[in-house]
Amino acid sequence: MTERKRTPWVVGVSGASGTPYAASVIRGLLAAGESVDLVVSRASRLTLLDETGIAFRDAHWREDLREWLARGADGKPGTFEVPEGDVRYWSAGDLAAGPSSGSYPAKGMLIVPASTACVAGVALGLSKDLLQRAASVMLKERRRLVVAVRETPLNGQTLKALVALDEAGAVVLPASPAFYAGATHIQDLVDFVAGRVLDAAGVPHRLYRRWEGELGGGQSSRPREASGD
Repeated sequence: MTERKRTPWVVGVSGASGTPYAASVIRGLLAAGESVDLVVSRASRLTLLDETGIAFRDAHWREDLREWLARGADGKPGTFEVPEGDVRYWSAGDLAAGPSSGSYPAKGMLIVPASTACVAGVALGLSKDLLQRAASVMLKERRRLVVAVRETPLNGQTLKALVALDEAGAVVLPASPAFYAGATHIQDLVDFVAGRVLDAAGVPHRLYRRWEGELGGGQSSRPREASGD
């Protein structure tokens, strides 16, 4: 196994709806020159298949990942040029994988999207698969853990689990897009959430227009509609 130039970020994709969020985050990390360790849960493969039509396969993960990252949030193939970069894939069932150990170097972990089942499992320290185990490692090693929870409404048990994660040092980041940045397409809303995830990780990006204290700034950035006589 060759030595990597950069310490990686672990990206965990759980079974919640929102696979375009994960794709945008991964593209953003690669565009910033970051290394990525990818963990795709079993449940998320079903969501990915449902939302994109892509069957993510262990034996062909490079081809499937490239096809996934090239798609827009509207499902259109070939929307994006996929940045070249250092990606290592770990099967969710491989509990002997690198990210399962605190001695494995990692900058932190981004779970996007995070299902309520994933949130509960991490909060309780269940480590039922590699995704949950890697998240537990981040907490015990005091590394950055960003949990982009994607569910609504939230019941009391999930809220308690999110509070537990916050108290343990995780960043709880609901996948809640904002509209002040002048969104004109579903991809803009996806990229806003992905950009906030990268903000929480301290990774530079240009995924959305930042607030600059000017009311209506987002409106001025939108293309003007043609007006009739």
